Amino acid sequence: MQTVSQNKSHGGTQGVYRHPSRETKTDMTFSVFVPEHAADTKLPVVTYLSGLTCTHANVTEKGEFRQACAELGLIFVAPDTSPRGEGVPGDPANSYDFGLGAGFYIDATEQPFATNYRMWSYVTEELPKLIAAQFPVDTTRQSILGHSMGGHGALTIALRHPDRYRAASAFAPIVAPSQVPWGNKALGGYLGSNKQAWRKHDAVALIEDGARFSDLLVDYGDADGFLTEQLRPELLKAACEKANIPLTLRRQPGYDHSYYFISTFMADHLRWHAARLKA
Repeated sequence: MQTVSQNKSHGGTQGVYRHPSRETKTDMTFSVFVPEHAADTKLPVVTYLSGLTCTHANVTEKGEFRQACAELGLIFVAPDTSPRGEGVPGDPANSYDFGLGAGFYIDATEQPFATNYRMWSYVTEELPKLIAAQFPVDTTRQSILGHSMGGHGALTIALRHPDRYRAASAFAPIVAPSQVPWGNKALGGYLGSNKQAWRKHDAVALIEDGARFSDLLVDYGDADGFLTEQLRPELLKAACEKANIPLTLRRQPGYDHSYYFISTFMADHLRWHAARLKA
């Protein structure tokens, strides 16, 4: 693991790191904030998954999470959204919603993407093991959150690993990718035409198929331009109500899809996670 940069912030250390990934066959960059802590102390860890077009840098620079993490004693991990580098295939039409910056947190089975686009295994297996080996993490206290495409990733990962993550939340998540254009393009391109395989990467479908989680927190802005066509939070609400999964679904008046929205409610989400991580 190579240290790209380290800066002191709120008494802790904000670092950016790079390593050769076994899963993606590329170098992967991620950021980690470690708050000030006593020697030999293990801290709970929150993993944040970013949205379309993002890298680790978007939330690291705009997310405004460090003060809350320092106060709450939380390690904050932010991976990239896709493999990158020479020879990694992108969208044939160079669109923003597939390929580079748009890994959708799944393991692709379709060529030419299957070799590198293994973001599910990267964020659920490879990166957590690396973080646990290199940072003072209490692996029994993990949680996950994300934004948009990353909200989709956080919800599906939590629903499929309910014993690993003590909390899960999302900002403006894509809750039912099988039913919206972004998801149809991504799931079809990475996984092919077998829509049964798509259901493992669709939060609403997972709940319909029996997946459960203790409780979920979701915020969205009612001025989000993607709300009606791509996000459709009402589908998650209906699925959770039918399955008796406690869902706190908050409509935030006037907020859009940007990091102005995310940063406004980030500390609130982190306090919600901390209450469950420290219970």
